[in-house]
Amino acid sequence: MSNELATRRSDLAGDAWGGLAAMLVALPSAIAFGVTIFAPLGGSLAAQGALAGILGATALGLVAPAFGGTNRLITAPCAPAAAVLAALALGFAQQGVPAATVVLLLALIGLLAGGLQIALGLAGIGRLIRFIPYPVVSGYLSGVGLIIIGSQIPKLLGTPTGTKLVDALMMPSAWAWQSIAVGGVVIAAMVLMPRLIRRVPGAILALLAGVATYLALGLMDPQLLHTANNPLLIGPLSSHGGSLSDAISQHVRSLRGLGMDIVVQVFVPALTLSVLLSIDTLKTCLVIDAMTRSRHDSNRELVGQGLGNIASSLIGGIPGAGTMGASMINISSGGRTRTSGMMAGGFSLAAFLLLAPAIAWVPVAALAAILIVIGFRMIDRHSLSFFFTPTTRLDFLVILSVILVAIFVNLIAASGVGVALAILLFIREQTHSSIVRNRIEGRDLFSKRARNLKNLDQIECVGDDTVVLELQGALFFGTASQLQNALEAEAATRKYVILSMRRVQSLDITATHVLEQIKDRLEENNGSLIFCDIPKGLPSGLKMKRFLKDTGVVLPTNKAFAFDQLDDALAWVEVIELEGTAGDDEIALDLRDFPVFAGCSEQTLAALGGAVQLRQVGVGKKVFKAGDDSNELFLIRRGSVRLTVPLRKKETYHLATCGPGEIIGGMGFIEAGSHAVDAQALTDTEVYMLERERFEFLAVEHSDLGIAIFGNVAHTLSARLRVTIAELQALRG
Repeated sequence: MSNELATRRSDLAGDAWGGLAAMLVALPSAIAFGVTIFAPLGGSLAAQGALAGILGATALGLVAPAFGGTNRLITAPCAPAAAVLAALALGFAQQGVPAATVVLLLALIGLLAGGLQIALGLAGIGRLIRFIPYPVVSGYLSGVGLIIIGSQIPKLLGTPTGTKLVDALMMPSAWAWQSIAVGGVVIAAMVLMPRLIRRVPGAILALLAGVATYLALGLMDPQLLHTANNPLLIGPLSSHGGSLSDAISQHVRSLRGLGMDIVVQVFVPALTLSVLLSIDTLKTCLVIDAMTRSRHDSNRELVGQGLGNIASSLIGGIPGAGTMGASMINISSGGRTRTSGMMAGGFSLAAFLLLAPAIAWVPVAALAAILIVIGFRMIDRHSLSFFFTPTTRLDFLVILSVILVAIFVNLIAASGVGVALAILLFIREQTHSSIVRNRIEGRDLFSKRARNLKNLDQIECVGDDTVVLELQGALFFGTASQLQNALEAEAATRKYVILSMRRVQSLDITATHVLEQIKDRLEENNGSLIFCDIPKGLPSGLKMKRFLKDTGVVLPTNKAFAFDQLDDALAWVEVIELEGTAGDDEIALDLRDFPVFAGCSEQTLAALGGAVQLRQVGVGKKVFKAGDDSNELFLIRRGSVRLTVPLRKKETYHLATCGPGEIIGGMGFIEAGSHAVDAQALTDTEVYMLERERFEFLAVEHSDLGIAIFGNVAHTLSARLRVTIAELQALRG
């Protein structure tokens, strides 16, 4: 119990330090994001934006970790929310919508976005984050970074509120040199301070440097040293009387007064925001998992994030997401559990209550400079190297397309374009990879069914009419043309086309249509399409054998057949071609008819006949099993026996099929131990069983018997090894 209490205390201390450090990183950014969103509305609303950023950091920090449950994740106002809401605020302002109404509309959008996040989590959509391609994420982050930079440059230059980037750059006369000076100092501090002082977050040091620079400039120009109606400062956080609780109550009452028609109008922006915030959060969760070897619940986290954004919007804060920078600071500062996120929210509230008057003196240019550095760091500069490598140039084009759409259209369209392009790249990659892994001529690969010499010539002729194609990868509409070209060339000259499906990963209706066309083509020439090594289930869950039957490719009445293993398919072809010849399996041999005993004397054969036992084995029964502790040797008198090596999950490897005159059980007999294979009767079978003890007694008096049996066993094992080696060489190409 004492160890558990000590661990809890240690976790609490780590969470407190981590939450404090995370707040110091997240709060300046939250204020900057709030100012960015509200600044286009003019007047004193920039100060209200700073307050909205603080309230958002507080509500998100307290609510999202309590219900989301991802350890070490810090939730706060973020760049995607600022980019989307700032663009919407500017658009509403240009349409002439009153500023107070715009504030309510932005809060409603955040409220709906939170509700949609909860719906996404309950619907299990959170798991889909892992399927977003890296080029899309890279382009998305870079696009957001560039949007943030573009929106903050006019503020850094000190141009009037609402000035667009191009206009700001074209009007040097409107620039405020004091604003540029403050911004330059903040950018330099953001870049250099972390290299000199590591215990205090760079954003805090940069913000303090910006305030100090502004105050120093104020000593030279006293007009700068007032906060009311000063466009270079955030200004007082409250421009009217009344407490914060009264303002929140009024905000909630105003939201309740909005009608359903307004909700419908802002639904699409809310959906856009919910998707972007969800992606941003779950992307951060994946990074935390990788760093801490933990595992988050994506769907639960979306519910927590949604509740946090609803709480933030209800009290007048701005929405947010799980943020990368603050979460990384939390981890490095000792944060261990989700309590650290709640601590960050509590510290944000404390900072507001204690430092509200000082926040009025924060220069707008200082916040703009902080966001410009954040935006620059969001740009995936490493992806620029993709352009110079031919193999990654198309990925670079995906990233560039996402960035351009994000800048000139919107972020949700950019994500959609990126995913669509990534899908096209995947299809292109699949179509350029060969679906035929290996091609084996029929004359190079025979079944392991035993044949007498008179059939061998016929079997070799069968090989000329047979080809084995080992397929691989995805058989779908993108590779259907390649599949058709490969099979049509074979169907024109072959009677039997055998397709090994073991390495096929997916199959769709377009590919099965091609297979059916090839089957019809072979049937015109009295040929057959043969499938083997069919997987029991594809990664998608599709049952391939059933799918081939359901689509009409493999039916009992047509010229397409399916077998479990390649050897079964080869054996079937040989049986069809040898139809009408004498059935070797039905021949019943006496001992003197066994080829192995051709050189033995009558006395030896008589002695052997007295030592062996004749056994009857029904079809499907085992002559012996792998692992049986026995040392008998079995001489097949009549019938057919299949030798298989047991593998994992009830799979087997076909070693050989033996008929009359062959000897089986050689390994157990020689080693005087257990058998290594299963021997199953394919037909009603008769075998002579010779025990090792009786053989040793006979071999003393009849040396010719010992030489004959050991020579046959050694020759058989060697032949099977050679066949296996040849099979491996053929299958490996």
